[in-house]
Amino acid sequence: MNAEEFTETVRTDNDTALSRLGSSKSLYADTAGEMDPETVLEAAAAAERTASETFGAWTDDDAAGEFFASVANEERDHYEQVLAELGTDAVETDVTAMHEGLRARTDSIERLGAFVGRALVAEKSKEQVTGFFVGQADPQTASTFRALGGDLDEQLAGATDHLAALCASDDDWERALEAARETIQTAYETYTDQLESMGVNPKPVC
Repeated sequence: MNAEEFTETVRTDNDTALSRLGSSKSLYADTAGEMDPETVLEAAAAAERTASETFGAWTDDDAAGEFFASVANEERDHYEQVLAELGTDAVETDVTAMHEGLRARTDSIERLGAFVGRALVAEKSKEQVTGFFVGQADPQTASTFRALGGDLDEQLAGATDHLAALCASDDDWERALEAARETIQTAYETYTDQLESMGVNPKPVC
């Protein structure tokens, strides 16, 4: 397996979960049904802050510490950009189950695999927030989130390049794949639990 194949395998293996996390119901779940611009921005800012703190704690990683430090700084910049859109200095955050799982990892290969899973989840979230502000006839804010989503491409490339350098066997790649899968599935379970608690069916109606 190589770096490009890894990301595509993660996408394929988790297609259903990622597809549903990319639906409009996902943003509805993230905001607890409060689909107004301020609440959407608050949820987005909280996600960026949590990511910055998660990856900031991985800067001492022996194999990928510099990469995680760079990502943490970028996520902090994302947080500040969203705060500027919101017109405030800070937002409160609750650490999601996905980030609790990320923070519990100590192995470099598993961290990088889980990072890819989180990036693919974030990709879907950025698409939904961008679409929301397009629908709100707010092209400036939509453009901001489109740019933030674009940064995920480089993050994914950096993570998979590190994996390619570290994975010495098929077992190493499998560990990374499992970490990515667990991260995506945890995010998906949070999504389904939130919608079900609101009386909403998380599955698409055919």
